[in-house]
Amino acid sequence: MFRWPVLILLTLLVFQAGYGQDTIPPSLSLKWDNGFHLKSSDDNFSLKFGGRIMVDHAHFFGDAELDKNFGKLENSSRTEITSARIEFSGNIYQNIEFKLQTDFSGEKVQFKDLFIGIRNIPAVGNLRIGHFYEPIRLASLTSSKYITFMDRDANTRFSPSRNIGAVIFNDFLEDRLSFQVGMFHNLNNSKKESLYHDGYAMTARITGLPIKEKNQSRLLHLGAAYSFRNPESQEYEISITPGSKLAPKYLQTDIIHNTKNVHLANFEAAFIEGPFSIQSEYLIAAVHTLEEVDYLLNYYAEVSYFLTGETKTFKSSYEGFGRITPRKNFMGREKGLGAWEIAAKYSHTDLQDGIIDGGKQSLLILGVNWYLNPRTRFMINYAHATIHDKGNPNTIQARIQVDF
Repeated sequence: MFRWPVLILLTLLVFQAGYGQDTIPPSLSLKWDNGFHLKSSDDNFSLKFGGRIMVDHAHFFGDAELDKNFGKLENSSRTEITSARIEFSGNIYQNIEFKLQTDFSGEKVQFKDLFIGIRNIPAVGNLRIGHFYEPIRLASLTSSKYITFMDRDANTRFSPSRNIGAVIFNDFLEDRLSFQVGMFHNLNNSKKESLYHDGYAMTARITGLPIKEKNQSRLLHLGAAYSFRNPESQEYEISITPGSKLAPKYLQTDIIHNTKNVHLANFEAAFIEGPFSIQSEYLIAAVHTLEEVDYLLNYYAEVSYFLTGETKTFKSSYEGFGRITPRKNFMGREKGLGAWEIAAKYSHTDLQDGIIDGGKQSLLILGVNWYLNPRTRFMINYAHATIHDKGNPNTIQARIQVDF
């Protein structure tokens, strides 16, 4: 486990090593700019540090058919710290980037983002090596700090969101056209026998912005991605909750043995018009086993509207959506109401084809988000799921989050 003194010492050593090359060491400035920033006066070095805390509470209930097929719930409610992260990121001599993000929630300390990158390589673009998001789904790439609903969509369960590997990415035509191509160690999708390096995966994605106004009050994003995954263990598995990461997983393929490879294709779209936005994705997985090829799928569509007039922020192709800044923060000096957002989502998942019998699920989620300020948010979600021929689980959940 990393200790704060060690991290601070390493940071100072990095800056000191850089300054040793200069006759007159540049000065350092510390400021708050939507986060804590340490920056040298010559712009050769910068460091950003911060973290996030998310606390969730959920209550579950279902019908008699659900109890009959899955048994009665042992616990009807759960409260968890779902995220407790510390992170450092920065730039060295303007073209070297790095990031270290560690999550202390749960039973184990886990690395999330941990990478080194080289930017603005001639004829290539940007290179990133380490542990980070695979460029395949908009639902994965948008930070959990900024997603509209408390739980990411079920399409993120078809493959791990982060992996160890290398990716090349670049933007063209004033960021209207973007691509990412990477090769990764494949993380076994089975949680029962997780092999950290289970074969390899190759992933590529291309996106475009046919409509992009300067203030982003009107924007259209389109994209497509493909991933080839070759599990060395010849195992593949998908398990999905009904709209809450705290809820039981009712959809289960179990481990699909004799899996030769898996092909994932994803299509995404998002549109912003002032306070209104809509986002949708369609993912299909072709699971090649020794016996046959089976097709599993997920699609969703979500809409949101800011009652207080704010507009969603699109950061970039590889980062998805960003921070919401209320027109007037709640109370404090501005004595405002904060930003209020209402949202709805419909999602459908089919894990049933050929020898695979993981079930089918339709899901409706209603949500209200209250942004007290750019760094604090309170969320409430109601999720109603229909498990095909097996019952209807329901979840009411809430989250309080802060990042700094």
